[in-house]
Amino acid sequence: MPILIHLRGALLLFTGLATLALNVQGQDSAEPWFQEEAAAAGLDWSHVSGAPVDRHWFPEIMGGGVALLDYDGDGDLDVYFVQSGHLIPEDDQVLPTNKLFKNMSVEQSAGGDPSGPGFVDVTEGAGVGDDGYGMGVACGDYDGDGDVDLYVTNVGPNRFYQNQGNGTFKDLTSRLKVGDGRWGTSAAFMDANSDGKLDLFVVNNLNWSPGIETPCNNYRNKPDFCSPNNYNAQSTDVLFVQGRLGYSDYSRKQGLHLSAGNGLGVACADYDSDGDTDIYVANDATPNALWNNSGTDNFTDVALAGGCAVNSTGTPEAGMGVQWVDVNQDGWFDLFMTHIRRETNTFYMNRKGRFRDMTNMTGLGPDSVRLTGFGMGFHDFNLDGRLDLYVANGAVQAWGRDESYGEDAYAEPNLLYQGLGGTRFESLGEGTASPVVGSSRGAAFGDIDNDGDVDVVVVDRDARVKLLRNVAPRVGTWLGVELKGSRFKTAVGAVVRLETSSLVDDEIVIASQYRLADPAYSYLASNDPRVHFGIAPGHDVTGLFVRWPGSTEEVELKSPTTGSYIPIQR
Repeated sequence: MPILIHLRGALLLFTGLATLALNVQGQDSAEPWFQEEAAAAGLDWSHVSGAPVDRHWFPEIMGGGVALLDYDGDGDLDVYFVQSGHLIPEDDQVLPTNKLFKNMSVEQSAGGDPSGPGFVDVTEGAGVGDDGYGMGVACGDYDGDGDVDLYVTNVGPNRFYQNQGNGTFKDLTSRLKVGDGRWGTSAAFMDANSDGKLDLFVVNNLNWSPGIETPCNNYRNKPDFCSPNNYNAQSTDVLFVQGRLGYSDYSRKQGLHLSAGNGLGVACADYDSDGDTDIYVANDATPNALWNNSGTDNFTDVALAGGCAVNSTGTPEAGMGVQWVDVNQDGWFDLFMTHIRRETNTFYMNRKGRFRDMTNMTGLGPDSVRLTGFGMGFHDFNLDGRLDLYVANGAVQAWGRDESYGEDAYAEPNLLYQGLGGTRFESLGEGTASPVVGSSRGAAFGDIDNDGDVDVVVVDRDARVKLLRNVAPRVGTWLGVELKGSRFKTAVGAVVRLETSSLVDDEIVIASQYRLADPAYSYLASNDPRVHFGIAPGHDVTGLFVRWPGSTEEVELKSPTTGSYIPIQR
């Protein structure tokens, strides 16, 4: 998290301050898109950083994570929270643990209860209450048995939970040899060698220990958290490849040891459309990494040559959350990532495998200059056929407390952007009827109540969780796709294309929307694995196509019915 102001950020700083103020003030006159309902839904959970008032150890400002997953296979999304806790527990101290909440919608429907989703804490029975100093989480069916497994990253050894298919999990960390001992942040299940099995990529931050901590002051000359560059303790990431007997660390064999950084975010996609899965790592204050998969057992970092290691001024930025998303719907997945205050969030447009920083043309830059972005996600929240964006913000240094935000010196407002078509967006402020602010970190996106629109769960540091239920006025209709793999034939990484037709000036116009089937985006999060499309009025669905991971060919499916989730087995 550098404290330098680069040229682009300086040019946008003052316009960003004015724009944000106008948008937030004007939000009251607009219909809200989200309504906070965590307590009403039974999500009784709070994050704990464990940071004393007079101590500023770097990991204590960065957690915590969250996952949306259907762990029990009943058709609705459950929620898993990754707790931080205490880096050095006192003797006999009871540590807060990770929590799994079961979504009771199915049970309520069977009993005739129309009250909507309600959640129940099932952590103890499920056996997933890890008490390590937690960061992030990845979800995937690693053994191809039809249920979702969990991988939790910690400051220290990570944890692997195998789903037993009966509502419980088994800790296989030692057996699978995937613990790692460093500071893990984001992680992703992905198929690195196109054999159909899910491998595991883990992003690491600093080679941290209490002994490397150093005193730092913020811009107000008060003791505060440091930039990662103060430590000079960059780490390398790790790739676990699944074989016949479990996982093996292929990091050195694949060349990942050649590039170190302060890793925070990860996203995986076949960005160059050559049939294999590539990996992008958002690094904090160091150049980002784009690991190009050669398809022959080797990864090469091509971020600098490819145009997505640094911003348009040549400056490394403080990468946190990241997502592969086809913003302009041309069939090539672009990159978007969140950054620290005094930098803009950054949009890299993919031009047939090469990237260019096109942030200034999107409208996503000015508001973000005065905020620090973490979790984020592009979705069509209002079902108008255009992607929107939600960004969770929270400072990492105390810039001067806004009295309206309460006692949290690091609290900042989150931001909602409405898509205007193509690569243009407009800020709608916070997107809620009343302010919902905090030191937001992980954000997970998914249709929690199965009503056809995308909701958001946000974890705030040292505060209660927020469940933002989507109440946006619906413009059009929707269609969802649930891709299911089979044993050793994963669906993670598939690309889904929805084709629609509309009548424009008496001519039929065909358009396509592209979505990536991958839950590993945002920050420290795992999201709804289903893909979701909004369909504008006057557009008729004419085709649905899937390009499975490891392939360059599309498979055409029968014309789907809108207003439902369609299961598709590979």
